[in-house]
Amino acid sequence: MKYTEEHEWLRLEDGIVVVGITEHATEALGEIVFVELPETPIDVSKDDDVVVIESVKAASDILAPLDGEIIEVNSILIENPALVNEDPLGTAWFFKMKLKDDGELDGLLDEDAYKELIS
Repeated sequence: MKYTEEHEWLRLEDGIVVVGITEHATEALGEIVFVELPETPIDVSKDDDVVVIESVKAASDILAPLDGEIIEVNSILIENPALVNEDPLGTAWFFKMKLKDDGELDGLLDEDAYKELIS
C-alpha cells in the first residue's frame, strides 16, 4: 500500500489502483455524513478535486493522487457515508483508477514514511 501526504491510501490490484482515505484522516474529520463521487469514466490529473466529503466538523475534497482515469466509484458510500469511519482501509474505498504511468506509485509514501508523517 502507498500513501499521500493528503492522507489517501492507494492499493494496486490487478493493474488498477484503489483509492481511499486513511484512518488518521477519518479521525481528524470526525463523523462522515455525506459523500459526493464523480461520474465515471473521467480523466483526472494529479491534485484535481474528485470527491467531496462532509463531516460534522468540515467539508473536504479528496484529490486525484496521480494522473489517470477514474473507472469506478464506490456508490455504497453515497447511501452509507458512515462506512468511511467504520472501515476506511477496506470497504470504504472511494474510487478505482487506471494510472497513466504505474511508475508514479514509486514516488508516494510507503507505510513507514506515512507513519512518520503523522507522528
